[in-house]
This record gives sequence, structure tokens and C-alpha cells, in this order.
Amino acid sequence: MKSGKEIMEILEAFDTTGCAYSAAQLVGCDPKTVQRYVDRRDAGVDPSAKTPRPKLIDPFMDKVEELVERSRGKIRADVVHERVVALGFAGDERTTRRAVREAKDAWAAGHRRVYRPWIPEPGLWLQWDWAEGPRIDGRRTSLFCAWLAWSRYRVVIPTWDRTLPTVIACLDATLRDLGGAPTYVLTDNEKPITVEHVAGMAVRHPQIVAAARHYGVTVHTCVPADPETKGGSEATVRIAKADLVPTDANLLASYSSFSQLVAACRAFCDEVNGRPHRETRRIPAEMLAEERARLHPIPAEAYTAAFGETRRVNRSSLVSVGGVRYSVPHQLIDETVWVRFDGDDLVVVHVSADGPREVARHRRSTPGRPRIVDAHYPPRPAGLERQPRPQRPEEAAFLAIGEGSKRWLVEAAAAGTSRVRTKMDQAVALAKLFGDDAVDRALSTAALAGRFADGDLVSILEHQQQAATGEISRPSEHHTLQPGTSAWAHIGGGGQ
Repeated sequence: MKSGKEIMEILEAFDTTGCAYSAAQLVGCDPKTVQRYVDRRDAGVDPSAKTPRPKLIDPFMDKVEELVERSRGKIRADVVHERVVALGFAGDERTTRRAVREAKDAWAAGHRRVYRPWIPEPGLWLQWDWAEGPRIDGRRTSLFCAWLAWSRYRVVIPTWDRTLPTVIACLDATLRDLGGAPTYVLTDNEKPITVEHVAGMAVRHPQIVAAARHYGVTVHTCVPADPETKGGSEATVRIAKADLVPTDANLLASYSSFSQLVAACRAFCDEVNGRPHRETRRIPAEMLAEERARLHPIPAEAYTAAFGETRRVNRSSLVSVGGVRYSVPHQLIDETVWVRFDGDDLVVVHVSADGPREVARHRRSTPGRPRIVDAHYPPRPAGLERQPRPQRPEEAAFLAIGEGSKRWLVEAAAAGTSRVRTKMDQAVALAKLFGDDAVDRALSTAALAGRFADGDLVSILEHQQQAATGEISRPSEHHTLQPGTSAWAHIGGGGQ
């Protein structure tokens, strides 16, 4: 096959000489080649176009196209190869794969889905979807991903489940974050939203309809198994999973607690809503400020009918459900919470000015076996044990020696030591002779060793003084207190 430049030289030589033989001599090729390119040009065909050659698969292309059409472009090339080989095809699988690729491209061109450009209107559409979240202590989490269509504002909320009360709580939190409610919300056909389909019509769950009426929105669901009808929320799901769920690609560390995941989601929303969007070239948070004028107000109180039964938190930060006590965060003492069972879990929800949120989750228990979480209570006060506090001048003088005096008094009192005040006065007198530091070390040693008898403090002081001057006498290796073995010599001597 000649290059384009060579073909043009051949045609130019022919136009100059008017003879294929002479032109062939000028360009250095066969006269038949010159005549072939000239004939193609005269016939109105591109001279540089490749001339299709017959292939072994050509007699079987009708069958290949039939298989692609019947499978709606899903059949694999190796399956097609088996079929055409059974019909007598003698070529290799590579030839079949090329033919199947051409047939699939032709089929896709005739069945390609055409998208009408969607220009969203401010305050009209909100979409939400769910993403699989990271595991925390082996438990699965989910990410509620919402997307306001016009401003491209995103909201991501982590949850433990996807139940209807959780959906309503997330929807309430999203609307309060947006500062209002749009006209429509679009989502999937999950069970909490769609009960069933009748003649292709989605039957809504009565609770979600009541909740939507409470907030003044209309719930729509996309076509089943057609995520392209809510591409905005699908993109939010994809971005959230890439930035929040630990994978080998992003090298994120696993989350140690659910609160850490909540903080990560908030940071993610602040980041994506604070940078220019690729499509609008504007910051979503700034566009949301404009779109709020088209959003209608939402009720001050959240829709709580789906959250369960109400309970009041007692002074011990507990609620009673079915005769079993469950702990809740101590900040909610004397507050009203909603409780419900989700399978084997008890879910506790509190509704504040910011909307409903899950505050506690416990495994179902039985009477007599309360469920208490230490994290729901404030840290214990430092030093529940009684600490020495001087009431008299002599007590203050003793405790002023140092920390060792306090430790000695605590341990001596716990051991029931007699004549404690006399021994304290003696320690004060010794401190004047040997110094506070020496006596403080001696008192610490006495407290650790449990030596509170008369004369123990003086003995410890003397030992410390000798150790400091190197005057401590130690027994040599030639002396031992081990009994001798001479009395055993007669054993085994025949009874003598």
C-alpha cells in the first residue's frame, strides 16, 4: 500500500505524461499500479482508501450479526466462535473477535441512548443515593449522599443502617443544612421508599409519603435498574467513596470510631462545596446562597412519627425499654428521646434544633442485664480517694516535707498504724536535721515497703546515709548461713 505522498506523485506523473508506462518509469513502480490508482480517481473513489479484501469470516457474518442482535450486544466473542466453527468456519478465534467487535459497534450505533441536555432549575430537584461506607470495628456503615441539582451542593451523612427512620433523619438533616426544601426529591426504589411495583407503577411507603408531606416535598423514584436517571447523586456517591472509604488507591487509614467518620464526612463536604465545580465554574456554597431564595421553608420540628416511642432520660443517663435499662450520652439527662428496635439493635434518636440524630445504639438485652456504655458518661474525677488536707499547723508542717509525706500518711492510715501523729512530729524533727529531701525519700521508701513501726524511719535514714558515703558493710563470699551437710555423712554407710 502506497503512502499518500507516493499516490499523489503517481497521479502527477500520469497527468504529465498521459501514459501509465511513462509515469511508472518516472516514479519507479509498476504500470499496473499507476493504472489502478488512476482508475480509482476517475471512478470518484479515494485513491488512498484501503480496498477490502475477502475474509474467511465473510460467509458467516450474517450469523455473527444475528447472534449479536439476539443478545442485544451482550454475547461474548468466544461463544460466537464456537457457534460459527460448528457451522464450518475454519479460521482462528482472533478473526472471530474482530468480526464480533465490528458487529457490536454497528449494533451499538443503532441502539445508542441519546441524552437530552438537562438544565436544572433553582430550587426544583434534590437527589439522594446510598454508598457502602467503611467498616468500623467490623460493623458495616452506609453513606447517605445527597445532591442539590442547580447549585451542585453535596451532603454526605454516615449511618449504621438504611431503614426508613434513618432515611427520614438524614433527609431532615440535609434540608436543614440546605436551609430549605426543594419541590422534588429523587431516589432509588429501595424498600423504605417503594413497597412494591404494580403494573410498572411504584407504590410508595405510607411513612415516607407522610414525611414528604410534612416537609412539603414530592418523592419521585427513578426507573428500576437505571442509575443514569439520577446521575448527579451517582457522581456524589462515586466521589464520596473515593475520598472517604479506605482503599489501596487512596491509602486512607481505617476509622477507629463512628465520630471520626462523621468528622471526615463534614470535612469532605466543606472541601467539595468550597471549591469551583467543573461544570458551572462556580463554588457550590455560593450558588446555594442564591438558590435558598427558591427553596421553601421547612417546619421547625422534625417528623418524628417514624422514630419510635418517646422516653425521658433519667438522672443516671438511662432509658428503660421493655424493663431493660440502656445508657445514653449524659448531655441528654432530662431530655426526651425516641427509641425503636431495628432487628436486634435498640436505636436511640434525639431531636434538637439541628434535626434528629442517632445518639446511641445497643444490642437488645433482657431484664436484669442493663446495657451501659462508658463513653456515655463523663470521665471520673481525678482522685476519688481521699487526699491529705492539713487541718492543724503540725499536719501542715509534715505534709510540707514533700510528696513522700503524703504517700506515707495515706499508706499508714490504710494500714491502721498506731501513734501516727507522734511519728509525724518525729519526721518533722528529722527533716530539720537531715533536710526535707532526705526525709521525703525515706518516707516514700517506708510507704512502699510498708514499714510504719517505731524506729523504721530512723533506720531507713541511716541506711540511706551509709549508702551515700559507701559505709555499708556486706558479708564476704566465704561466710554463709547455709547449714552444713556433715550430719548426712553416715547415711548409706551400712547402718553404722
